[in-house]
Amino acid sequence: MYNSQLHQQVNAALKRNKIDIAGADNAFYVRMIASAATLQELYNELYARHPAGGQLFSQLIDMVIKAYVARGAALKRKDDEKAALGDWFLSNDITGMSLYVDRFCGNLKNLGNKLEYFEKLGVNFLHLLPIFESPEGESDGGYAVSDFRKVDKRFGTMKDLGTLQQKMIAADMYLMVDIVLNHTSSRHEWAEKAKKGDAKYQDYFYMYDADSPIPEQFERHMPEIFPESSPGNFTFVPGCNKWVMTVFHGYQWDLNYTNPAVFVDMVDTVLFYANLGVDILRIDAPIFIWKQLGTICQNLPETHTILRLIKQCVLAATPGMALLAEAIAAPSDIMKYFGSGLFKGKECDFAYNATQMALQWDMLATGTTRVMLGAQHDIAQKPQGATWITYTRCHDDIGLAYDDSIIRAGGFEPQEHRKFLWEYYSGKFPGSPSTGALFSVNPKTGDARISGSLAAMCGLEKASAEKDESAIETAIAKILLMQAHSFFLGGVPMIFYGDELGYTNDYSYLTDPGKSYDNRWMHRPVIDWKKNKLIDKPGATEQRIFSATQKLISIRRKLPVVADYSNITWLPPYNIHVAGYLREHNGKQLYCIFNFSETEAFLTWYAFREHSNTVTTLYDHWAEKEFTPGSNEEYLIIKPYGFHLLEAM
Repeated sequence: MYNSQLHQQVNAALKRNKIDIAGADNAFYVRMIASAATLQELYNELYARHPAGGQLFSQLIDMVIKAYVARGAALKRKDDEKAALGDWFLSNDITGMSLYVDRFCGNLKNLGNKLEYFEKLGVNFLHLLPIFESPEGESDGGYAVSDFRKVDKRFGTMKDLGTLQQKMIAADMYLMVDIVLNHTSSRHEWAEKAKKGDAKYQDYFYMYDADSPIPEQFERHMPEIFPESSPGNFTFVPGCNKWVMTVFHGYQWDLNYTNPAVFVDMVDTVLFYANLGVDILRIDAPIFIWKQLGTICQNLPETHTILRLIKQCVLAATPGMALLAEAIAAPSDIMKYFGSGLFKGKECDFAYNATQMALQWDMLATGTTRVMLGAQHDIAQKPQGATWITYTRCHDDIGLAYDDSIIRAGGFEPQEHRKFLWEYYSGKFPGSPSTGALFSVNPKTGDARISGSLAAMCGLEKASAEKDESAIETAIAKILLMQAHSFFLGGVPMIFYGDELGYTNDYSYLTDPGKSYDNRWMHRPVIDWKKNKLIDKPGATEQRIFSATQKLISIRRKLPVVADYSNITWLPPYNIHVAGYLREHNGKQLYCIFNFSETEAFLTWYAFREHSNTVTTLYDHWAEKEFTPGSNEEYLIIKPYGFHLLEAM
């Protein structure tokens, strides 16, 4: 419905900012007018009754316009180029790597000199794990930000970031950085002012008097995130005699989004990052953003309203930047971060396919696909036009967050099944080759998560230590199986640095007091560039894994059928050890077949003929050979931990 008052308000703001609505800025004008009513409606869902709500909405409108004005000409051209491509991030041309700048190569300047390494591998998209200022020793790997607009001196300067970004543009590479919306460091300017008694900034956080019953009321329902290292959800601040909500660590203060001033300030930061030239903004831990008494304070509806508001602001001012929700939750909850109802496909553009990642590890340990297949109905609900980050490992731990019902449907008892996986990957289960470790064990609930590098959990660390050549071969096969399975699912594959050449666990974190309490640092290696030179030594383990990863990326890039058109069909489990899916688009078919068993697996040729009676020849892009399907009583024989990428010819 037309709102003349809102139209006048927006037009007045456009005029103040000298927007050429009929000329050079017409496209922005159209976007702004088109989104204004939605912006107001969403904003009022949260803040209509707040005393400062109206004033801060006017400030929000002005901020969006100013962000557009500040956007450089080169970035506006890039916005237009992406718009011409449509949903540019669905392409099969994009392959990413996630890395810690300091642990990868020291600083941003050095990273700019490493772009040839990524080009050699085939990576054209970099996720720089937190680079903004955070206190050493209380940084949570950079996720305790003390200044959202200043690169931490360990990595360099804002100028260095700009130089890197220009080099990446010249190399046709995409950039992703993190924004931590849920909390700040206890040393952020807002927190420091709150400690000194500034009421305005105390309202930026969930702060309560020492004798207030509210913290205890929250605690009744809120789970503990880090029960070992940071139990509880509140920390007492002696300087101001108050409790502050600290869901993660005591030095990470949760922001109070019931205060619209917090929302407006954080949107300003989002748009600031967009104007740095960020292509994808990773929103860290969005499930925690909104808090409400009597709930677990996770995945609340208001969280989605905030994300939709942010999306509308970005679409208007900086439309070339996509949003990624780092929502690690059950499949049905993850799906909500793409949007629902009228906003389906209009909230975040990306989410991590965390369920499928964890289920790959389930398949590798059990050798069966039954639990994994039970989750596919929920995963398939992803809307057209949104996509996944697909991955085997990342900087974080592995949580087994898929539903108990899925495990039961696979024929297992949920608690016993999870216990088996924890023991298998921590190396405690008899015969396990893995050298991972349990993280964040909660004795109250019996829950735990898993740390460890891809190579270590696939058995390479143990096999190499024992100089067991057969076990090394098996470990390499597992590594490539896991990567290949995630690369072709649909979405943007994200390699975690070091995995491209088989880095095992790095135990140096144990000597660092700022890291020793957190065993996730074992799979966040310090790169040894002498070791990395082994990627050019024929026969070296590093060379074998690197060259195979290169090949997988190259295969994916030349097959448009694996772009994310929501075009995946899972094959029936004719063999419970074999995971198979079909990617089909514009008359092209690619069958991706993976054996998660330690023995040969046999798959009936009917599995292929079921989807097309005309299949006469299958070309395996991995083995570089043709197969002629036999009768329905004959089989494709798949090596232990082997796979095939079979295109119907």
